[in-house]
Amino acid sequence: QVQLVESGGDLVQAGGSLRLSCAASGRMFSINAMAWYRQTALGKQREMVATITRNGFINYQDSVKGRFTISRDNAKNTIYLQMNSLKPEDTAVYYCNAAVVYVPRGSEYAAWGQGTQVTVSS
Repeated sequence: QVQLVESGGDLVQAGGSLRLSCAASGRMFSINAMAWYRQTALGKQREMVATITRNGFINYQDSVKGRFTISRDNAKNTIYLQMNSLKPEDTAVYYCNAAVVYVPRGSEYAAWGQGTQVTVSS
């Protein structure tokens, strides 16, 4: 079972920056796409923030384009989210997601981290 551990969440003023990290560990064959999601309130659906494939293809939610940058270190099974020009509406719990393959030519299974809180004060 793969475990995803996020870190880097904090309280920051509007206009500030934070860098989130997510490291995957455990027995696996490979990880395909990885992503950051966020949930702004309990009960609300998690929304995709940014995704990155193993080959580096990237997609962003429109509201974070130009401010957030996702990156990946395949050797470390780690992704990062550099968040600049933060706004109060970015306040949320940020979750890491990974599409994990446990055996060669096997199916993908979604793994989730526990989340890290990002709070942006105005």
